[in-house]
Amino acid sequence: MARIGGVDLPKKKRVEYALTYIYGVGLTSSRRILNTAGIDLSIRSESLTDDQVASIRTLLESGAYKIEGDLRRETQSNLKRLMDLGCYRGLRHRKGLPARGQRTRTNARTRKGPVKQAVAGKKMVKK
Repeated sequence: MARIGGVDLPKKKRVEYALTYIYGVGLTSSRRILNTAGIDLSIRSESLTDDQVASIRTLLESGAYKIEGDLRRETQSNLKRLMDLGCYRGLRHRKGLPARGQRTRTNARTRKGPVKQAVAGKKMVKK
């Protein structure tokens, strides 16, 4: 099993798709990495040789790509900077609401969480 960037690549998948399991590597950058390393896109990740895995690893660690921990850290620091500034986007992130102009009257359940049921008032008892 190939382990690159702290992630175990799935065995049965083609290498171009297996590399996308690494945070920060999409399909386009995966294909670019494999072309630079001179590896065929159609082979499975289980059939990668140690030399091929090493070449992929050196390409990723060379500094051209931000992956995994570095990228997560940078993303979190960007969000923290926005929140500390108190700008509109930062306030939306702080409140857990959509930050890019989406409507919140309906939808937005991913950001807002599950629907909170309204507390019913006292019912009047007829006599």
